[in-house]
Amino acid sequence: MNRIDPKLAATLRQPTELVERGLAKATDLADLERVAARYAVAVTPDIAGLIDTENPDDPIARQFIPSALELVSASGENADPIGDDAHSPVPGIVHRYPDRVLFKLVHVCAVYCRFCFRREMVGPGKATALSEAAYRDALDYIRGHTEIWEVILTGGDPLMLSPRRLAEIMTDLAAIDHVRIVRIHTRVPVAAPARIDDEMVKALRVDGATTWVAVHANHPRELSGEARLACARLADAGIPLVSQTVLLRGVNDDAKVLEALMRAFVENRIKPYYLHHGDLAPGTAHLRTTIAHGQQLMRTLRGRVSGLCQPDYVLDIPGGHGKAPIGPNYLSHANSQGSELSSETRYRIVDYCGDVHLYPPKP
Repeated sequence: MNRIDPKLAATLRQPTELVERGLAKATDLADLERVAARYAVAVTPDIAGLIDTENPDDPIARQFIPSALELVSASGENADPIGDDAHSPVPGIVHRYPDRVLFKLVHVCAVYCRFCFRREMVGPGKATALSEAAYRDALDYIRGHTEIWEVILTGGDPLMLSPRRLAEIMTDLAAIDHVRIVRIHTRVPVAAPARIDDEMVKALRVDGATTWVAVHANHPRELSGEARLACARLADAGIPLVSQTVLLRGVNDDAKVLEALMRAFVENRIKPYYLHHGDLAPGTAHLRTTIAHGQQLMRTLRGRVSGLCQPDYVLDIPGGHGKAPIGPNYLSHANSQGSELSSETRYRIVDYCGDVHLYPPKP
């Protein structure tokens, strides 16, 4: 494994730094510079330390080290693959489901995943956070919609904010009578676990609302000793934890890897929640699997691990139609041509409203 030298204990943001650390090839530098000019790059010391530089197919590197393949867009990919914009009544808010909203506070992350569905909204030349006026408008929207029971803090990564600022936000949300749940989606416990200190944990607990934290990890090696301690600090404080995982080719599209990951979650008091099918974000085709393969993995998991270890395999339907479970009995073929692995195979998928959509969408 790649050990962290204290002298180098800083987030790597430039392709030249990745080459110097042995995390990328010098011969790829020109391509990596082109990728970095379009999409944000950041590899924290904790993540860099997990990468096996002797393995050209290392699953951690595959998630965070840029690739020239990101500059190749496939059919159906678009800048807003899950349709956030179609459900954004005011800046920072996505109101797709009746009882909950996404609250996008920041557009920066500790690390930048190469498969991110919001990759066009973060990075070079993008805004880093909501303005104070936009923040106040978003709060007013939440106050004015009494059906909103849950607010999901996302971005970017909300735990990139200071504990002081997070405490203010949590207090503002808890003061709204109908907001009972605040859920925080984050990679920080894995990517920068030292940020989950006593001050941060204290900021996340607030009278008047229940805090949940969704921890994103895709491979069991991401749950390092430091990451496990960070999650334990949250759990010991009474904050329930759930998991988010993206199914990724060459990372976790293997039953043994998924089994180890889900068991590691449960052992660390993190309930497996979602296994996401890869979104149609630009330049991510090389990381997506087929739905058929994902379904087979779920069938295999069902027979190998406890019910505690079972996530829901879901697809965010392009166009903003929400998530749908895509295990057995939820999908049917929209055509009879081609095999399961055919690029021309289309599916009919039912969203939470009962409406039927084609996936992938027609060009």
